[in-house]
Amino acid sequence: MSLVPNPEAIAREPWLTFQLDGQHYAVLLSRVSEVIRDSAPTPVPGAASDLLGICHLRGNIVPVMDGRRRLGLNTTTAVDSASSRIVVCTHETHRVGVRVDAVGELLQPKPEAIELPPMRSGRVDDPVQAVMGWQGGFVALLDVAKLCRLERGTKEAA
Repeated sequence: MSLVPNPEAIAREPWLTFQLDGQHYAVLLSRVSEVIRDSAPTPVPGAASDLLGICHLRGNIVPVMDGRRRLGLNTTTAVDSASSRIVVCTHETHRVGVRVDAVGELLQPKPEAIELPPMRSGRVDDPVQAVMGWQGGFVALLDVAKLCRLERGTKEAA
């Protein structure tokens, strides 16, 4: 029995999976505007340590975060640049790119498989909202607003 507040809502839509440091993560597909090839964003002096910089995307400036740094993962492991992508996430009127090691497949969770994440740090900005068993391991289901630091009503990214 799941203790997640609303597993039916989480399972209502497909999720896009991706990898970071060998682990599986997913965001709601409806919160992804596009997936683009990785590029070198323009650095922003004084920005948060997980903000790689900004890039121009069809005339819009989009901040790009390092998914590994944002989730506190190992940043020294080599990444295959051929599979690395930027997942452009949306929340309200904002778009934020998240660099990931590789994009996976679409996942349609089953409500009974969704569980609360294991003991977490208790950080207010922790984006992991639930986990579920998948492909012999697990996939962490992420809240896009928290992942991109775009809490409801917030007007700035990262």
